[in-house]
Amino acid sequence: MSTVLIIEDEPELSRVLRSYLEQAGYTVLLAGRGDTGLATWEQRRPDLALLDLNLPGMDGLSVARQIRRSSDPALANTPIIMLTARVEETDQLIGLEVGADDYILKPFSPRVVMARVRALLRRAEAAPQANRVLRALDLEIDLDAHTILRAGQPIEADSRPLTPTEFNLLAFMAAHPGRAFARSQLLEAAQGEASTGGHAPVLYDGYERAIDAHIKNLRAKLEPDPKKPRYIETVFGVGYRFAKK
Repeated sequence: MSTVLIIEDEPELSRVLRSYLEQAGYTVLLAGRGDTGLATWEQRRPDLALLDLNLPGMDGLSVARQIRRSSDPALANTPIIMLTARVEETDQLIGLEVGADDYILKPFSPRVVMARVRALLRRAEAAPQANRVLRALDLEIDLDAHTILRAGQPIEADSRPLTPTEFNLLAFMAAHPGRAFARSQLLEAAQGEASTGGHAPVLYDGYERAIDAHIKNLRAKLEPDPKKPRYIETVFGVGYRFAKK
């Protein structure tokens, strides 16, 4: 049974989300402040966090940064869905750039939140298979350990691990070198549907910008020179591809 942590200072919204999640069989933890939410995350180690941006004690962006900086890979890779009333595109992109896997604009339908929660957890809970190591160019991508070697050495990435979404995007593209993918196809990969034949992905306003933000983060962590990407190439008018050679 998966555990979801809701860090949200609107009691009624927390109550509604908790009701939907518990009816679906999830264990739910609540926190009304950013600092107490971060402490709950450290102590209870939830499988996913629903994180509001505007919080007392510590704002949502700071909470997300602290999660992604954890020295424990299992904690640092906690899937994060940001809940925000901020409509400015820059606010949404900042949320993705600090490590959120997804964002949902308020007001929203609880059913949309449930669909996104299921998609992220389904990907995180996929049954491992033995010896799944993907090799592309000079990268070795361990699909089970979620580790990456570049020329035989772990990538440094300023001590920031890849988020689950970033890792999933990289693995998907690296498995098909030279093939260009549209942003909608990459969204499917990010939600864990592209290779499983599951339900259609949850498309939402701004998903193209969200994929762009994830690619920007991925390049910053992976590429020796993000301004001259070696691995992830832009295909203008289409989307992105992993370099073939």
